Amino acid sequence: MARAVPEQPQGFVEAVLAVVADIPPGRVATYGDVAALLGSRGARAVGQVMARYGSDVPWWRVIRAGGHPPTGHAERARAHYDREGTPLRASAGDDGYRIDLAAARWRP
Repeated sequence: MARAVPEQPQGFVEAVLAVVADIPPGRVATYGDVAALLGSRGARAVGQVMARYGSDVPWWRVIRAGGHPPTGHAERARAHYDREGTPLRASAGDDGYRIDLAAARWRP
């Protein structure tokens, strides 16, 4: 049986999308970074918001903690990273690259 995804309060959704919209080109934040900026520990909740509502914001700028691009979107995200000059490094993983989090992490 599939587990139901809890609905996020509209204020949280809007706050997540506002933070993501503020991330500058060439920079990234992890799901946990976005949650922390909102005073939350809900990295998974941020991921749920991005999966459901994130298409109108620069979704590729929100990444997994290990520097991996958003799950299932590595190829599409790579074009954005290349265009924006986001620091990347080669990786033997499935995607073939990771974002250089130390160089690209956005800290407002």
